[in-house]
Amino acid sequence: MKSRKNTAQKDVIQIRAPAETKAILSRAANLRGMGLSEFVLDSARKQAEETILDQRTFLLDAETHQEFLALLDAPNKPSEELRARMVRRPAWARSQSPSTR
Repeated sequence: MKSRKNTAQKDVIQIRAPAETKAILSRAANLRGMGLSEFVLDSARKQAEETILDQRTFLLDAETHQEFLALLDAPNKPSEELRARMVRRPAWARSQSPSTR
């Protein structure tokens, strides 16, 4: 019999998701050869790490700060190609061929 001291204690995470979201996650997990829980936890951890690593602090002098704000306030207009991509349905929402169902 294994001692509880030798096994890592795990916390429980419970989430509710729409059936469509669960279906997408299950499909992706299956494609990776993973169980749903394993896939969701792995994906969430990667996203959390990316979010944490993406946080940056930088200091600007007053003039550079004003230039930075001006750039943020006047973004480039989206190209026609970008506009077309923004209205296109994502790949996972497009109809599937019968062989992939």
